[in-house]
Order: sequence, then structure tokens, then C-alpha cells
Amino acid sequence: MKILGGEFNGRNFYMPADIRPSQNVLRQSVFNIVGQDLSELTFLDVFAGSGAIGFEAISRGAKRVTFIERDDKCLKVIETNCELLGLTEDFKAREKYEICNIDAFVAIKNFAKSNRKFDIIFLDPPYEVGLAKKALKTLEAYDILAPKSLVLIEHNRRENLTEVCERLKLIKERKYGRSYLAVFELK
Repeated sequence: MKILGGEFNGRNFYMPADIRPSQNVLRQSVFNIVGQDLSELTFLDVFAGSGAIGFEAISRGAKRVTFIERDDKCLKVIETNCELLGLTEDFKAREKYEICNIDAFVAIKNFAKSNRKFDIIFLDPPYEVGLAKKALKTLEAYDILAPKSLVLIEHNRRENLTEVCERLKLIKERKYGRSYLAVFELK
């Protein structure tokens, strides 16, 4: 797979065959929605998998990207991709990201306890019914959203997210093959 824009545009990163990747068109759409220049914005990549979305955010200048991934195999893939992109080589680049090997729901609760806020949150939970809804409800229950933040969630067609939230308002939803991308903002 390749980075689609920004500083690392065209650079390859590792994508194992058994990880469901976010399609290129969906990844490009995410950054058409949130913007191409993410300088001064914090980005949270939840259920990060290979880290593709988070690496796109780093490439587009995000102030800091936090990857949340519980699976040890995926964690190693993210670390390998950091090396491939040269992020582990200099101190300044290492400050732009952190990798958290923890359950996504525990991570969100911990961020709220330490009063951490994020400008953009991208969630790509495994396509098991109920995980996307649970993730949105957890975000609503724990205050980690910065003012004017956006929440983007990739989900399958079986999960209807339109009536899940009280504090988040669905502003856009699009279909990309078997995947949907829903975009929320604070009400």
C-alpha cells in the first residue's frame, strides 16, 4: 500500500494480507473531509490495524497521532511501518506519534481521566455487529473530544449509526464498496 498525500506521498508501507485495509478511496475521502493540512491538530486512530489512516495523518502534518491497537500482530505492523517511513530515526519525528497497546475502550477512559482531547478521531472497529455503536457510545460517555472535533467511523452496512448518539450529530455518511464512512461532530 502507498501513502496517498502529504510529506510521504507515494511511499510504501506494509499491509499484511490478513488485515482488512481501509480502501484507498475511503482513506482519500477521510482527508478530503478533515482537510489536507492537519498541522496543529491531534489525531486518534482507534482500532489502528496497520496504521494506514494514522500514517496519512502524520504525512499531512498532524501535530500528534495516537495509534490504539490491542492486537500484538497489528502492533508489530505499526512499528514496522514507523521504521519503513523513517519515523523512528529522528527525535522530532518520534514526538509526532505514540502507539498504545491497549483495549480501545480502556484507552478512551484513560484519556478522559488524564484530560486528553483530540481534534480528529478515526475508528475502524472489526466488522462485528455492535462494536461501532459501542465505540460511539463510549466516546459520548468520556470527554476526549476537543471543541469542533470530528469523529469518523468506518463500519459495515449492518450497523445503522444514525440514531446511536445524543451528543454527536451525524453530518455525513457515504458508502465505499462494503464499507461505510460516517462523520460526526459535537451537537
